[in-house]
Amino acid sequence: MDDGKLLNLVLLCIPLSLVSFGGGQSIVAGLQHQVVDVHNFLTAREFTDFYAISRAAPGPGTLILALIGWHIGGLTGAIVATVAIFLPSSLLVCILGSIWNRHRHTAWAMAAERGLAPVAVGLIFAGVFAVASSAGVGVIEIATIAIAVSLLMFTKIGPYPILGAVGASFFLLNLAGIA
Repeated sequence: MDDGKLLNLVLLCIPLSLVSFGGGQSIVAGLQHQVVDVHNFLTAREFTDFYAISRAAPGPGTLILALIGWHIGGLTGAIVATVAIFLPSSLLVCILGSIWNRHRHTAWAMAAERGLAPVAVGLIFAGVFAVASSAGVGVIEIATIAIAVSLLMFTKIGPYPILGAVGASFFLLNLAGIA
């Protein structure tokens, strides 16, 4: 285990934890930049693979940090990274939660909530673009995304049939040498 890398991961997780408005998805862009471009903990492909695994697994999206920690320092690394991403924001919520609830209906609190919503959405979209660029998304993938979003928004088709159809389609495209 490389203690220097693990310490850098902890120091990376703490600020990301404190700005994870909108959940774990909102820190993906910053996380990808730091672990791939700045610290070279992972390659872009490894990050994309870890992201896919963390999204397929039950639980919060920030569990990608457990995978990154495992990659850096085994079980100890996974535990340290998980604690480093969850503890700071959890403490912040516990400390500020009661204060926030007392002032929830004040003008400043409502303005803060309205202001943080677009920040969360922006951070989530930044994460989408970071993962897409790491995955090398091309024309076929963009068309697939557009079709899937359209089906989800404008039909009553659920995500699982769409996921199955896309998986089967890409399997066939791969067999044909197209994708």
